[in-house]
Amino acid sequence: MGVSLPRKDLFEIPEGVIYLDGNSLGVLPKGAAARATHVIEQEWGGQLIRAWNVAGWMDLPRVVGDRIGQLIGAPAGSVATGDTLSIKVYQALAAALKMRPDRRVILSDNGNFPSDLYMAQGLIGTIDKGYALRTPAPEDVADAITEEVAVVMLTHVDYRSGRMHDMKAITEKAHAMGAVMIWDLAHSAGAVPVDMAASNAEFAVGCSYKYLNGGPGAPAFIYARPDIIEGVQPALSGWLGHDAPFAMELGYRPAMATERLRVGTPPILQLAVLQEALKAWDGVDMDDLRKASLALSDCFIREVTARCPELRLASPTDPSTRGSQVSFAFAHSYAAMQALIARGVIGDFRAPDIMRFGFTPLYLDEGDVIRAAEILEEVIKTRAYEAPEYQTRSRVT
Repeated sequence: MGVSLPRKDLFEIPEGVIYLDGNSLGVLPKGAAARATHVIEQEWGGQLIRAWNVAGWMDLPRVVGDRIGQLIGAPAGSVATGDTLSIKVYQALAAALKMRPDRRVILSDNGNFPSDLYMAQGLIGTIDKGYALRTPAPEDVADAITEEVAVVMLTHVDYRSGRMHDMKAITEKAHAMGAVMIWDLAHSAGAVPVDMAASNAEFAVGCSYKYLNGGPGAPAFIYARPDIIEGVQPALSGWLGHDAPFAMELGYRPAMATERLRVGTPPILQLAVLQEALKAWDGVDMDDLRKASLALSDCFIREVTARCPELRLASPTDPSTRGSQVSFAFAHSYAAMQALIARGVIGDFRAPDIMRFGFTPLYLDEGDVIRAAEILEEVIKTRAYEAPEYQTRSRVT
């Protein structure tokens, strides 16, 4: 039986803050700081290099990967953690292209997160064998999947609008055309129900610092469908992806599991914090979380639409095609967001004119959402965003 939501007692939420930016960086889970201190003082400090064995450091990427796997419908042993999301995108894409050597098209969409497209562009330049990256509009992706396409690489939930692709339908179309499917779950893991096993997609990647609350710089993850893993050829053949790292062989021999998709030394402090953060998910049913998320986001849409007609809803109105965020467009969106943050309601801005609000039922309730809409109304009606202090853009928006 699932636990009740929200679970605010499990998180460190600053007094007077309504946090609607978990889609960018999750809040600090209680216990995470103590776990980091323990790893630093007792494991690193007390055990030194022995901790790789005694404290289980070497197994941590797999242990944490299996816990993430439970949230994305992936079987044990099919998720590896470590490195960054961009690295995992590169790994998945390079491996997928090798699976379709006679094709030269990578298909994504023009709403994809720029880093995913940058990694594709960089890989194309490195390979230099005539590959092309095509990026139709999100709604045109399915029709653009043809027999020329080697790989379809999409972000499940759009980072800017919250628009959600139909994972099952697009994966089926990709496979019908003979393409390999890669899903980026950066805005899905911990936000919406995902069933990688049922989707039949070959690969998925994602980060853990958003809805999974792993903290800034928390490690990324990569999923590979179990039946294909022994044929996956890692483009980044790192030491810890070797079948026997401490045999110190001069030639690379990939591990006979998803472990082959590990690259460098695992970030133990960050993995330990992430492992602690994932305890907040114990007993949480993702279908229950989805219901709570939609109730909160629907409430926010109703409240803001009624209170702030100056704002235009930039997210889908159909909740079945929307992730766990709501975006509004406004001519003065950056300044308005800064005014909102100054009043204790934290969301963020994405160019050119989007105000983003993430809904994380683990630590948000309806009262938070209504109060946030009231404060947003005050900012818009009084034109508080015109104040000089809100006009200069910071490096991180």
